[in-house]
Amino acid sequence: MATATEAPESWYLALLGFAEHFRTSSPPKIRLCVHCLKAVFQFKPTQRIEARTHLQLGSVLYQHTKNIELARTHLEKAWFISQQIPQFEDVQFEAASLLSELYCQQNLVDSAKPLLRKAIQISQQTPYWHCRLLFQLAQLHTLEKDLVSACDLLGVGAEYARVVGSEYTRALFLLSKGMLLLMERKLSEVHPLLTLCSTIVENWHGNPIQKESLRVFFLVLQVTHYLDAGQIKSVKPCLKQLQQCIQTISTLHDDEILPSNSADLFHWLPKEHMCVLVYLVTVMHSMQAGYLEKAQKYTDKALMQLEKLKMLDSSPILPTFQVILLEHIIMCRLVTGHKATALQEISQVCQLFHQSSRLFTNHAAQLHTLLGLYCISVNCMDNAEAQFTAALQMTTHQELWTFIVTNLASVYIREGNRQQELYSLLERINPDQNFPVRRFLRETLKMSNAEDLNRLTACSLVLLGHIFFVLGNHRESSNMVVPAMQLASKIPDMSVQLWSSALLKDLNKSCGNTIDAHEAAQMHQTFSQQLLQDHMAACSLPEHNLIGWTEGLPPVQLQPQNGPTTGLTSLL
Repeated sequence: MATATEAPESWYLALLGFAEHFRTSSPPKIRLCVHCLKAVFQFKPTQRIEARTHLQLGSVLYQHTKNIELARTHLEKAWFISQQIPQFEDVQFEAASLLSELYCQQNLVDSAKPLLRKAIQISQQTPYWHCRLLFQLAQLHTLEKDLVSACDLLGVGAEYARVVGSEYTRALFLLSKGMLLLMERKLSEVHPLLTLCSTIVENWHGNPIQKESLRVFFLVLQVTHYLDAGQIKSVKPCLKQLQQCIQTISTLHDDEILPSNSADLFHWLPKEHMCVLVYLVTVMHSMQAGYLEKAQKYTDKALMQLEKLKMLDSSPILPTFQVILLEHIIMCRLVTGHKATALQEISQVCQLFHQSSRLFTNHAAQLHTLLGLYCISVNCMDNAEAQFTAALQMTTHQELWTFIVTNLASVYIREGNRQQELYSLLERINPDQNFPVRRFLRETLKMSNAEDLNRLTACSLVLLGHIFFVLGNHRESSNMVVPAMQLASKIPDMSVQLWSSALLKDLNKSCGNTIDAHEAAQMHQTFSQQLLQDHMAACSLPEHNLIGWTEGLPPVQLQPQNGPTTGLTSLL
């Protein structure tokens, strides 16, 4: 042990060296690391060493133990002491940043906000920390769904970055603001902002990886904007650019040279995360366009990449990507007639919900909706209604709400004796004040065809074909049903194939085309058998019992089914 006469640097550096050795051991020896750091206080250190040690203890306890209260005490001391020391910004603002993060974890958001605001106010002479704290407070507001406050802060950050000569970080602030404006549907503000971002990104000549990451961020916003508007054909050039951009990034080596401007010390996402994001955006496009085999291929690639990343990376964005990918592939399975596989993937989402309350809060409505769609596919209409009702209670998202309500309306139509509820529901469906509610099938067909929305085109064609058949217009019916069948096979959409083959059978029979009618009947029989086998397999799985879950966290232990039935056993 050091004597009292030794220089403080020697005993301090020795204890710090031991602490770091224990922290980085394999496995880490956190108890010994904490013991070494606490020993620093025995030497009555200077305020600087005292504040830094409290920060180090708080950081180690917060990141490596469950002793959050003790971590909080050390971080609060680090923040308090460091404010009394001039030119001690690195400890002062790191303590503020970590402490506010800890407060949020403890649901003490009202403590985190004023702390961050004060840190932002006194950090204006420290560009890196000022920008980082602005990002952090904007993120906090975003998590609280206060997008207006978040946008205001990002606007302040963009202007500050411009003043301190950081066009790179200015672009990051503006692109982040653009993302929130898209979430708020403030499209009139999005267009000029994206145009400005495009100019800044193209004119900025810095680290190649940073430049390409800005381009990826910009293109992701453009692509999602197009997809959100249903412009599947129009988005293709942007999506191609995005895919080329991520290929370029994957060939670049990380440059170890630090930027000369400290405000540039930010990175949007690691390139491995960007890779998964581009896969995800491609899956979204393939799903909307009706290229379901392509969607499955890219989902498999993305999920494989995610599993590798999650072994080394605990970033919360990775499980979010995983849930969104699973949501898309579950829809894919239901369309292609693979309900049993869809159920197993629904169960994977349930497992992820138990690992993260944030995921459950943000995605429970979507999971209830998917279970409702599954219930329709296995003809459990009461359960479908219960699932859609549960989903409606959990979402304020306008498009999701409309999707749920229209599917609930289809349940009422299928049940046949729910006219009053159906009419009441139809009165509530008004997707958007600027969106024409009274749309006709031919107009739907025209719009879907123009933008290569293959599933919508196939559904419109077969429905029109059915209407013409009922009206006795067999020629026009055939003109609709034949391309519907071709398109449904290309997707492939099992329900539309089943419907089209049944219609073709009746159509050919009415026209006296015996051979064609027989061929269509055989096709119909094949599709029916495939769907029946899948139906029996799905209803025999323990996961089928999830159709009875309507509140709280989903059950993870499920009773096995006694046989291929849609009846329910008790949920654990």
